[in-house]
Amino acid sequence: MPFELLLILELATLGLATGFVAGLLGIGGGMLIGPFLTWILTSRGVPADIAVKMAIATSMATIMFTSISSVRAHHQRGAVRWDVVKRLAPGIVLGGALASLGVFALLKGTTLALLFALFIGYSATQMFLDKKPKPNRQMPGTAGQWAAGSVFGFLSGLVGAGGGFVSVPFMVAHNIPIINAVATSAALGFPIALANTSGYVLAGLALPGLPAWSLGYVWLPGLAVIAACSVWTAPLGARTAHKLPVAKLKRVFACVLYLLAAYMLWKGLSA
Repeated sequence: MPFELLLILELATLGLATGFVAGLLGIGGGMLIGPFLTWILTSRGVPADIAVKMAIATSMATIMFTSISSVRAHHQRGAVRWDVVKRLAPGIVLGGALASLGVFALLKGTTLALLFALFIGYSATQMFLDKKPKPNRQMPGTAGQWAAGSVFGFLSGLVGAGGGFVSVPFMVAHNIPIINAVATSAALGFPIALANTSGYVLAGLALPGLPAWSLGYVWLPGLAVIAACSVWTAPLGARTAHKLPVAKLKRVFACVLYLLAAYMLWKGLSA
């Protein structure tokens, strides 16, 4: 696959956009990277089934970099709930390993595309409706948060997203303010990405027919360019989140997610 200038520009633009979104909304950027990277790979001759899996794995790998970059900006403003991070992280690692090492390798890429579309649509609906939680609802105890983290890690491993599409609505539903939920979700992105990326690499190491410069299911050129660009814009997104009405921005972003969900649904049904 020729690594031409146009490809670099496409990946750089994708990295700049997803870095900003990751810092702004705490969703890791994977929901943008997955559909667009699927299109980039298939347009250059990679079979759709493999392209979907590689897009999911590569987008997850980029979250290791964007999460560090965005969480630093959030932490400087005291917005990260580190007590919640400590309770959710163990379950996240367990759920992510189970998904990326086992279920991900067994499912077809078309099935993953349909799952991706489903969860993007769910996330978009949560963002658009902006439902208010019951005033007396609090976060569950340690065991409950471990269990919730396992679900977040597992779902993230299947669709290649940072987990914010479920963790942010979960925290907001338990009366954690939206800015703290976004910041905490950014911090959770690193253990999610580390556990799942390790699984994607191991699961795809012996797979034949992958494009050049692949490490398991992770496409290294895409990872390098997207990560290099996203770390520049993630702090900008985090700073913007503390200045603008995020609830309104979430509704605009929900419309973008619906379009991406439609694309992945079409990809899954037509492949």
